[in-house]
Amino acid sequence: MVQESRKKEILKILDEQESLSVQELEGRFKVSQMTIRRDLTDLETRGYLIRKYGGAVKSEAVESLFSFNKRVEENGRQKEKICRIASGFIEEDDVIFIDCGTTLFRLSHYIQDKTRLRIITNSLPVVSELINYSNIKITFIGGDVVGDRKASYGDTAERLIGEYHADKAFIGADGVSLSKGLSSYDEKEARITRKMAENADKVFLLCDSSKIEKNSFYRFAPVSLINVLITERKISVENTSRYQDNDISIITNTEEV
Repeated sequence: MVQESRKKEILKILDEQESLSVQELEGRFKVSQMTIRRDLTDLETRGYLIRKYGGAVKSEAVESLFSFNKRVEENGRQKEKICRIASGFIEEDDVIFIDCGTTLFRLSHYIQDKTRLRIITNSLPVVSELINYSNIKITFIGGDVVGDRKASYGDTAERLIGEYHADKAFIGADGVSLSKGLSSYDEKEARITRKMAENADKVFLLCDSSKIEKNSFYRFAPVSLINVLITERKISVENTSRYQDNDISIITNTEEV
């Protein structure tokens, strides 16, 4: 088993049983204790667990990884701020992609009064939120529906997205850094996100500040894929300058920096 896949399995086990030991993981994965300890150290650095003598216990972050319902309330206030800002960039007659993340779901709360919008999405919660608004036309991207993620994925979904073009794409990521690009915990979600961005004129990344200059498991695109980064509060002057040098606008609150 490759290193990143093993780490994902470790987190799944931790989600189910709250704590685990190095010895238990050594036997399960048939690798050395040193290898397991390195994995746990890396996961602790990312905030997914807390190292304890002889093993680890899960952190609050693990609660948000494995289902939409767990993730939707995490950092709720920050997500609301981000989506309120993002809604200001959506104009009458726009055709937009909306990604399937929990932050992006909240964007649907702020666009219900927009006129003549066309929404293209693979997110079932976004469809449910907007389906009764006659001013908004919805195209749902079909494919393999994953219940705990409340979205469609897979080859069919990716192919269908490729048949559409949007004025703007509003996407999410679990990590963004200038050196490693955009990254996600889930490969299926990442491929959908990338496809939406590739088929839009302008790409907005909605990302709370805790994910900036952080890396997750699966790197799926260079940072040049995005045009605008919207976050809930200002990031360091140094990072702001570096993103601007890469032609990425950073929006915080109501001001561009």
